[in-house]
Amino acid sequence: MKKKLRIGINAQIPAGSGAGGIETVLRALTSPGHLADGDEEYIFITHWADHDWLKPLLSERQKIVSAPKPLPLNTAVQTNYFEFIKQNVMPFARRVKNFITPSPKISVPVSDGFYESLDCDVIHFPYQDFVHCRVPSIYNPHDLQHLHYPNFFTAQEIERREIIYPEACRAAQNVVTASQFVKNDIIQKYEIEADKIQVIPWSPAKADLKEFTKKDADELLEKYNCPTGSFMLYPAMTWEHKNHLRLLEAVYLLRERENLIVNLVCTGHKTDYYPQIENCLRELNLKNQIQFTGIVEYQELSVFYRLSQFVIVPTLFEAASAPIFEAWQHGAPAACSSVTSLPEQAADAALLFDPFSVEAIAAAIKKMATDENLRSELQMNGCQRLKNFDPERTAKAYRAIYRKTAGRILNEEDEYLLGRDWTRDSRRDFD
Repeated sequence: MKKKLRIGINAQIPAGSGAGGIETVLRALTSPGHLADGDEEYIFITHWADHDWLKPLLSERQKIVSAPKPLPLNTAVQTNYFEFIKQNVMPFARRVKNFITPSPKISVPVSDGFYESLDCDVIHFPYQDFVHCRVPSIYNPHDLQHLHYPNFFTAQEIERREIIYPEACRAAQNVVTASQFVKNDIIQKYEIEADKIQVIPWSPAKADLKEFTKKDADELLEKYNCPTGSFMLYPAMTWEHKNHLRLLEAVYLLRERENLIVNLVCTGHKTDYYPQIENCLRELNLKNQIQFTGIVEYQELSVFYRLSQFVIVPTLFEAASAPIFEAWQHGAPAACSSVTSLPEQAADAALLFDPFSVEAIAAAIKKMATDENLRSELQMNGCQRLKNFDPERTAKAYRAIYRKTAGRILNEEDEYLLGRDWTRDSRRDFD
């Protein structure tokens, strides 16, 4: 009897750690295990300190294995000194590369045998970290933002990425990106052959569209001290490339020059950059119009989407935008930047604008806030565009790349999904 395909997925991120995009990715990667026509087994390798947060999303064919905890430095020496060295010190010396960074020489970690012990046929590293191991692997570098905007990163972080990313892209059997934009970047910057890179756009996780009352909505807005009346929504961590400052300046410009008051709610983790945003809020006297909530619960975010007049995404760089997907899911019209992967993702389902121009952002806000017909059109286009990012088809595409990486024979559907730009073709040939 042929052994079932066993897939390991590296998920060593604690929930609520501030890695919001990575959490979304890991949630999406639970989908292949729910396909009705599959018998593959999935092992989610989770963080030793928070190993069960994905558990509610898993099927019977998926299970969790907690990664080993780094050994404490003060471990007592056992009676058999040499056995202690063999069993504890040597594995710790190898694992320490995975969990701490202060070594003078950055290098890609090498497995101490843990990944091989899982008996997997393929290991998927779905975010920027990578470990050399003897199991065929898949790597998602996500994007090369550090090369486009080095000023947003420390010299040490750029060095780390420039060691890990190209080496991981070369070491992995297959590289997966969420857009053609990122694929082209990897080909040009790292000289990776095009055939090795598979474009599989992320699809949004299923939206939790629970009913809510006006009382629920009022209590939510009061809880986060949000402006009353209509508002636009920007769900994003406060990284510098998310471009909050120009967005605030655009809101200020509309108020001062055109007497147009547009309220804004910004959800998402507040990073070390947030104090600069707070200073801008104060200087422009925008605190009555704009509220930064910090991280909100998934159900609360769903309500924010449905309460918003429209969603705006003025980011300077994006490999794929979860807020665009989520806006479409919740029936919210969307406006977004005209750079990097966003035009590819949005097509005609968002109003595009130049994110480097405060004037252009302000013009887009004014159009979205005052043109009801435009909002209705974008709402309908978003509903249609969402069909191109069908979660089941994305799940099947990932299953196909797992099969390919493990050296399994691909069926006709697998070949189709890995051979065409199916994000631009909403036909469901294999229903």
